[in-house]
Amino acid sequence: MTVMAGIRVLEVASWTFVPAAGAVLADWGAQVIKVEHPGRGDPQRALTYGRHAATPVRFMAETPNRGKRSIGLDISTPGGREILYRLAASCDVFLTNFLPSARARLKIDVEDIRQHRPDVVYARGSGQGPTGPEADAPGFDGTSYWARSGLAHSLTPDTLEESLQATPALGDLQAGLALAGGIGTALFQRSRSGGSVEVDMSLLGAGLWALGSSISGSGVLGGADLRPVPRAENRNPLSLAYATKDRRYVKLSMLESDRYWADLCQHLDAPELIDDSRFADSAARGENSAACVACLDDAFARRSLAEWVERLRTVRGPWAVVQTPAEVLDDPQVVANGYVRTVHDADGHELPLVASPLQFDNRSPELERAPRHGEHTDEVLLELGLSWDEIINGKIDGSVM
Repeated sequence: MTVMAGIRVLEVASWTFVPAAGAVLADWGAQVIKVEHPGRGDPQRALTYGRHAATPVRFMAETPNRGKRSIGLDISTPGGREILYRLAASCDVFLTNFLPSARARLKIDVEDIRQHRPDVVYARGSGQGPTGPEADAPGFDGTSYWARSGLAHSLTPDTLEESLQATPALGDLQAGLALAGGIGTALFQRSRSGGSVEVDMSLLGAGLWALGSSISGSGVLGGADLRPVPRAENRNPLSLAYATKDRRYVKLSMLESDRYWADLCQHLDAPELIDDSRFADSAARGENSAACVACLDDAFARRSLAEWVERLRTVRGPWAVVQTPAEVLDDPQVVANGYVRTVHDADGHELPLVASPLQFDNRSPELERAPRHGEHTDEVLLELGLSWDEIINGKIDGSVM
């Protein structure tokens, strides 16, 4: 994919959120140089996934780092910082998630980088946002996106005794995609008007956006708790998930329920429900929701998931199987649209990676593997114009990997 061909990005970031933005830009054709400390590297490289820690495939690091080149550089040293500035001078975008205090200490804040690239797009990702009393506080998707934004509360049923947990990097990847879009918009603005543009994205802001309707509704309704009501109280039973005979689930999203009620009943082999006065229209079904949900529960429980998939192919309203991540890999629509690509990591292990979801000219991006720690150090420095003597001296003093 070449929509960002010729754009150079310098990434000074770690973990998932902001590096994910760099990965999306790489998907779109930008050249992304990832700066990592020579000794420590990005701590994401050591991150494992719960009880699956023994796998040799570091798939948690592949998603946010694919398609980049990695350079080992200690930017806390004068020599490392000077190389960083030279790299910045050749790049269109400077991408970082370092906190304000760290940026000031390392002399990589916006004014520092502008001295070397006046029209740079300076993009920052943070936990809580660029201003306010906690602008310099760290934040991860589990705290800033999931917990603080209200998402965890809103999605945790009253019946659970503990707060619902999100899957790892859920907020990171959503916020990273949004940050990449913001960077693209800033590059467009620069092409129209010139000058330097600053872009900010936070995990807290991304969480608020995801919960926007509930937050607005809570404000309008005087702080009302807008968590989903119990199934039996849902005024549109055609918007719920129903268990099959083999304890799988089919999710209905038939919001204009009067359009779909009779057709659904026919497909469920329950034509008697069509003329049942309790379910005559959406208002009646809302008033008798518990009875309607019970009838639909009973109907869906008569067949297995495989039987329902075949039977519901011709139903008019929207529905979907509640799939597992493993099943998603073989979903015909996922395959047809190239939403998941097969990549081989640096050690030759095959793994599926989800492509960034935007398509250009009806194409999903091809993906390249993530780099090894510092894999392209010599290559990038030679391109920058450093001599071998300068590179070797940097390796000796520790500023270069």
